[in-house]
Amino acid sequence: MNIFRSLLAAATAVTLLASPSLAEEPIKIGDINHYKRMAAFADPYRKGIELAMSQVNAKGGVLGRPMEFIFRDDQGDPGEAVKIAEELMTRDGAVMFTGAILSNVGIALSSFAKEKNYLYLAGEPLADTLVWQSGNANTFRLRVSTWVQAAMLAEAAAKTDAKTYAAIAPNYSYGTSAVEAFKTVLKQLKPDVEFVGEQWPALFKIDAAAEVQALERVKPDAIFNVTFGTDLAKFVREGTDRGLFDGRPVYSMLTGEPEYLEPLGEESPEDWIVTGYPWYDLPDGPGKTFVTDYEAFTGETPKMGSLVGYTMALSVAAAIEKAGATDTASLIKAFEGLKVPETPVGELEYRALDHQSTFGAWIGKLALKDGQGVMVDWSYKNPVAYMPSDDEIKAMRPAN
Repeated sequence: MNIFRSLLAAATAVTLLASPSLAEEPIKIGDINHYKRMAAFADPYRKGIELAMSQVNAKGGVLGRPMEFIFRDDQGDPGEAVKIAEELMTRDGAVMFTGAILSNVGIALSSFAKEKNYLYLAGEPLADTLVWQSGNANTFRLRVSTWVQAAMLAEAAAKTDAKTYAAIAPNYSYGTSAVEAFKTVLKQLKPDVEFVGEQWPALFKIDAAAEVQALERVKPDAIFNVTFGTDLAKFVREGTDRGLFDGRPVYSMLTGEPEYLEPLGEESPEDWIVTGYPWYDLPDGPGKTFVTDYEAFTGETPKMGSLVGYTMALSVAAAIEKAGATDTASLIKAFEGLKVPETPVGELEYRALDHQSTFGAWIGKLALKDGQGVMVDWSYKNPVAYMPSDDEIKAMRPAN
């Protein structure tokens, strides 16, 4: 633990001990995540939560009590995640649970929350079904869905002359829904486009050489990429070596996020259109203030996980304050239509319609700067304009 974090942690502990208003038992929230399997995202995510907790508790906590997160590792396994959720709620005294990165884990936790009448706030799982086709009264989500990010990329793709596309995505719910969304929106915007190939590598088991060869054989005008993490690194290296990206636009989910972009270093592909998080280029305002606070707290630069964890913890605190209680029914009622005014991306709302927050997304182009990939020509987009209509969402969501 670095000196900045140690000093702030010590100061927070002193505040908690000295403040009569925080002498009561803490309000516990259980967080379940893939801390070992996906440490590049999950470690900054945890640090973001810890920063938010320190700030909330320094101001008096929630309902006059300190807020405490209990962190548990599910190893990326849906069954293990459900088992941990039950322990957190029945043994550890958590009032709700949060977390997950992988969509299949998030979907399992959502189903469990509905079955047991617990409250689940998903920070990162992006599969559309989480709040739409499989949505339920007990599940809310912070990050913008796969559909929205794919729609933003499809909008950019529709402005080019490309007519044929190929896609590559991990073969699980997040990847399949991303490709379906990109295809649907792009065909709406440009009905004459054609998809000439799709590759579905198993998550984190990509045979990059074979995938690149398969994509090259169909000779698409452009490529839609959904790989991330180590799969992305292998795909970029092999595709660059074999010239797959030469003269071909690439539209890529999440690639501009520091967790996935920084490891690429000098191999970062230029001119890809990506969604991401350009923390290094934010103007003065709440986003830049968060970056400064996070760097002081951790001694590290922020990642997307940092932002997600921080904003999620602020959302939990705001919901508990609004509810004035910690029982599930009160918290669900508080989250429906909840507005969180002071987050790094401005005011957020958890829509009563589908329990999806209005956390947006950054989209821009990749460039190399000082041997590192960065996002340039970026913009932050409100997600609502890219969502299906209210009537379409109502038709998708099952009756609770």
